[in-house]
Amino acid sequence: MSGQRLLMGNYGDPPVTFVRGSGTELFDDTGKRYLDFLCGLAVTSLGHSHPRVAAALAGQAGTLLHVSNLFDTEPHLEVAARLDALVRSGTGATGPGRVLFQNSGAEANEAAIKLARKHQGRGRHVVVSAMRSFHGRTLATLAATGQPEKHEPFQPLPEGFRHAAWNDLAAFEAVLDPSVGAILVEPLQGEGGVNPADVDFLVGLRRLCDERGMLLILDEIQTGLGRTGRWFGFQHAGIRPDIVTVAKALGNGVPIGAVWAEADVAAAFRPGDHGSTFGGQPLAASAAREVLRVMEEIDAPACAAARGATLTGLLEALPGVSGVRGLGLLLAAELDPTALDDQKAADVARACLEAGLVVNGVTPTALRLAPPLTVTDDELAEGVAILGDVLAGDAEVAA
Repeated sequence: MSGQRLLMGNYGDPPVTFVRGSGTELFDDTGKRYLDFLCGLAVTSLGHSHPRVAAALAGQAGTLLHVSNLFDTEPHLEVAARLDALVRSGTGATGPGRVLFQNSGAEANEAAIKLARKHQGRGRHVVVSAMRSFHGRTLATLAATGQPEKHEPFQPLPEGFRHAAWNDLAAFEAVLDPSVGAILVEPLQGEGGVNPADVDFLVGLRRLCDERGMLLILDEIQTGLGRTGRWFGFQHAGIRPDIVTVAKALGNGVPIGAVWAEADVAAAFRPGDHGSTFGGQPLAASAAREVLRVMEEIDAPACAAARGATLTGLLEALPGVSGVRGLGLLLAAELDPTALDDQKAADVARACLEAGLVVNGVTPTALRLAPPLTVTDDELAEGVAILGDVLAGDAEVAA
């Protein structure tokens, strides 16, 4: 077979071909070792090739792969129960919610938008989200995404979406009218620059939704399942969501997403309203089941909080870093403009990759760091040292 690369150019020309990974480490096709402080965009929260997740996949592959959602399977029933318990922990919710499985974060958000429309009824279809948000790349979730530059190539986008300034409760209130049925926000904007929501902002959104009969949808695709130091980012504000979407870390690399909703909201979906051929199929659900079991055993939020504090301290002490923002192990290192020397954060990320550290430029001046929740203190120190050498111009290409 020809060595010609026949993939579309959506991701540019990838500089590295990875062939294996273990924990925080990755190895390319030349045998070079890297520390992964990006986790496939906050996905491999238990590290690469976690042995228990790998064993669960292997066992399920030899047992049952697919029957469709016309039937129950054992793995997805346990995942639904565990997700429901984790979402409701600390919220004061009394009764269980309901879970709908999808294949990705974008699909989970798409389903959440459809559920909100169905529940609210015709005439209350508008969804308000934040500027600089990111909710996916389907047409509806792209319309919900507050990044106009991403909209332009695909206009006209679906109607029924508005945007307001991030962390500005008055701006959100100003765009509300009787046609608005839901507010959709991330508790910490990931792709928008690692921008945490103020507690007062989230509490205020909950109040607005209660006063006006709107639904509050929390997009926890990147923040959920321990990464921020709580099981879900909204729990830092102590609020109650109506709908929560999850994906990324749920499968530790195996594609799976889910929508959780309060039971009365979920009841709006009737048979035939929405579906997914592969959503929650046994292989993906078996991975998610083991991921959640392991995360609960190791107390994933506590791991993220402790390692996040360590990483924040190391970064703040680094020459060339002017500030650190984020929660837990989802952080952005804002780079001192003098250290950038006319470069962009993406250029620094490329230099880090050459030196053996995987990060990415989430804004022109900031690097995103999202190591696995299982990262060790020694690995954190090693990774920050590589970044420090890059910023100082002293980095050597790792062998």
